[in-house]
Amino acid sequence: MDLKSTVNLPKTSFAMKANLPQNEPRTLERWDQEDLYGQIRRARAGRPSYVLHDGPPYANGNIHLGTALNKILKDLIVKSRTMAGFNAPYVPGWDCHGLPIEIKVDQELGARKAKMKPLEIRAACRRYAEKYVDLQRRSFRRLGCLGQWDDPYLTMSAQYESVIAGAFVEMLDRGYVYKGLKPVHWCMNCRTALAEAEVEYENHASPSIWVKLALPAGAEKIDPALAGRRVSALIWTTTPWTIPANLAIAYHPKFEYVAVEAGEEVYIVARALLATTAAKCGFSPDHVLASFGGDRLEGLEFRHPFLDRVSKGILADHVTLEQGTGAVHTAPGHGHEDYVVGAQYGLPIYCPVDGAGRFYDTEWPQKLGRGDPVNIDLYVPQEPGRGDPVNIDLRVPQELLGKTVWEANPIVVDLLQKAGALLGQEQIEHSYPHCWRCHNPTIFRATEQWFIGMERNNLRQRTLEEIKRIRWFPAWGEERISNMIATRPDWCISRQRVWGVPIIVFYCEGCQEPLTDRKVLDGVVRLFAERTADAWYEREAADLMPGGTRCPKCGGRQFRKETDILDVWFDSGSSHLAVLGQRPDLPWPADLYLEAGDQYRGWFHSSLLVGMGLKDHSPYRACLTHGWVLDAQAQVMSKSAGTGIQPEEVVKSHGADILRLWSSSTETSEDSRVSKETLDRLSEAYRKLRNTFRYMLGNLYDFDPAQHALPAGRLLEIDQWALVRAETLVADCLRWYEEFAFHKVHHALVSFATVDLSAVYFDILKDRLYTAAPASAARRSAQTAIYKLAHTLARLAAPVLSFTCEEVWTLLPKSAGDPASVHLALFPAPEELTAGLSAEQRSRLANWDRLMDVRPVVLKALEQARQEKFIGNPLEARVVLAVNGEVGKLLAGYRPQLPALFIVSQVDLREGTGEGIEVQVERAPGAKCERCW
Repeated sequence: MDLKSTVNLPKTSFAMKANLPQNEPRTLERWDQEDLYGQIRRARAGRPSYVLHDGPPYANGNIHLGTALNKILKDLIVKSRTMAGFNAPYVPGWDCHGLPIEIKVDQELGARKAKMKPLEIRAACRRYAEKYVDLQRRSFRRLGCLGQWDDPYLTMSAQYESVIAGAFVEMLDRGYVYKGLKPVHWCMNCRTALAEAEVEYENHASPSIWVKLALPAGAEKIDPALAGRRVSALIWTTTPWTIPANLAIAYHPKFEYVAVEAGEEVYIVARALLATTAAKCGFSPDHVLASFGGDRLEGLEFRHPFLDRVSKGILADHVTLEQGTGAVHTAPGHGHEDYVVGAQYGLPIYCPVDGAGRFYDTEWPQKLGRGDPVNIDLYVPQEPGRGDPVNIDLRVPQELLGKTVWEANPIVVDLLQKAGALLGQEQIEHSYPHCWRCHNPTIFRATEQWFIGMERNNLRQRTLEEIKRIRWFPAWGEERISNMIATRPDWCISRQRVWGVPIIVFYCEGCQEPLTDRKVLDGVVRLFAERTADAWYEREAADLMPGGTRCPKCGGRQFRKETDILDVWFDSGSSHLAVLGQRPDLPWPADLYLEAGDQYRGWFHSSLLVGMGLKDHSPYRACLTHGWVLDAQAQVMSKSAGTGIQPEEVVKSHGADILRLWSSSTETSEDSRVSKETLDRLSEAYRKLRNTFRYMLGNLYDFDPAQHALPAGRLLEIDQWALVRAETLVADCLRWYEEFAFHKVHHALVSFATVDLSAVYFDILKDRLYTAAPASAARRSAQTAIYKLAHTLARLAAPVLSFTCEEVWTLLPKSAGDPASVHLALFPAPEELTAGLSAEQRSRLANWDRLMDVRPVVLKALEQARQEKFIGNPLEARVVLAVNGEVGKLLAGYRPQLPALFIVSQVDLREGTGEGIEVQVERAPGAKCERCW
């Protein structure tokens, strides 16, 4: 007799080897043919909405592992909200403007660019962006991310560019926007202003110098002991090149300062920094002549070390005692805090440095024939504060003319040395601002730029109040962005580039007054919606304005166009205006923004300010931060540095589902390490999950849920127990999905599949499933439980293992109403697993938890007997348990089920002598059954 044919061996086409790199593209092709995303949208139409608004990545290269993590996490959220019953559309987008793309195009164009018109350069940038939008879109789709890929939002589309321009016009009309001469981060290499979000801090070597500035008169006003003495202020700086622009020395009004004697000289230093300063400058700190508060130094006129210029004593709260001398060298044209305090004292904003970072004087640019747009006239605030405006010598030392600021550093040091003003110097390594794109150090340089004023219309304070109403994940995000908003300067929104949305302002050629007539500018916005922002470069100013337009100040009719473009962060920060509120399923504001932690000063930040400026509310109700991707040595992976693992490599070798499993494995806000070992470990976890599904599918080959499923109340108790365990799993995972705790979902699914099911429940089931009569109640009970478990786990894991769960779903026996794709299904409800169980039955299932506590004790004894070669297989064993008390009664009540529970042939119970369980392993009597064996 063929015994094998009498055994119900598993049958399934769900292969043990996944072959994900080969099979996933076929699934994607089918999803495209069937328009799965469209089906999902139609299936969820009319349900409550949940909108995750996509932050646009730059279209300037292939995706990296951090980008992949970002998109997968977003897909996890969209899919989990969709399966929770929400209408959760996903509209992906790309940031297509700005410096990153234009610099790449500059490199490709080379010398040709100098002969090209702005429209030609813009066309080249557009082609470049289109290329990488297509490449990145294919990569994101390959990861299994579902969305509106055929119609994403692009910041370079006509519709979007008109929205950006319209947002600027509206902000201008509401009084937020102004043009001013202020120091901003300036990249000498890219020749443009930078926003705070475009500055990265890297190590930089700088010359650190201590300089004295003489006080020719008035020392006795500080303290009578200083009358007739040679008194000097001491300053410290790491930017010697800014000394030619020094106009003041700032002291803290509440700090204690001392006048210390050094030979015939007397130096003014903060008492707390005296010892350090004396050591660096080579004098004794012991000869203190006088002690006084910083407020005594206000109004004193020190002399510039090598120019015929006054350096005024002023008071400022930004002075600290962390380093230096307690006296801050102040150049209002080269620093934000210097500018602010300078404005209070009526100091000019003096910046003798051009766009290339070279020094010039009033005649220098004309001599060189440069077309530099810098306004060399000094700007004095209209409403000076304490004191009168300072008259300064405009001359720049001849040695500095034409030199870059970096070339100027040693020259300035030499000038100071010759003047006898240099007291100390050394090289230091410190964190210094660098351009985010070219990675060259930046400078602070005063230029005319367009700004959004943080104090205008109370923007800063209103934004700080709104931040409190947003849900932050993690909670520390609230404090982080609050601190940034509270301390940030006015937002510099102009850039000196070509590829972007132009600032649509006209200037009167006669009086240079800006024309900001709303009716004129709105006409340009409408034109952008038809022809893109290229229209600004295609037409002359007169062709962009209504006929008969006149300057409201002088009546002139000749106008020119602004040449600056808008900051790319203003572009992306307007995305909620371009995407949300345009159709019923995409309401404004979004429910969630999700990006990496750098976006607190980037997209989170700019979007919040645009939303507050134009809608008086945040464009997002909640904000979620994910961590960085690190390599095995805990170093951040960098695309620009060419380090790390590329996602396409992982997809080709392991499959997208392994990347998705990795993305869900770490707490969202924490950094994620990834290496070959990480991927191998995840592949092993995936293999266990896959084998769990394979076991279930293999034992359902002859099961039709409509005909064979038993009511929950008729299932064997251990099958009921397994479903109650799954019920808890479902309740936990649904809560964790809602809380974005994907790592908890990940670990719970892996643990349930490998421990609760494979190592325990499935092991116990084998004899019943394989050897019982195919249609017996015992086998159908097991199949009913397995079917419910498979049906539940496929839906519960679908957001994470999108391809694998789809494969499981196609092979799973269907119940009435099951959709064709798992991604059209709803999450399981916990109660659907155990519906029909009575309260009495549920209470009895607690017995199985106690029985499961006994199982490891028996298995340990069996393993020891096997290692001692007393038995070869546990089924050869007869287990004798000596036990008493409550556990003894429990085991006695379940005596018939104990052989299956322990997977042995026989179990005998005896009264024990102690409190614990004594296990004796004997060889089972009788003959081996060839069929079930």
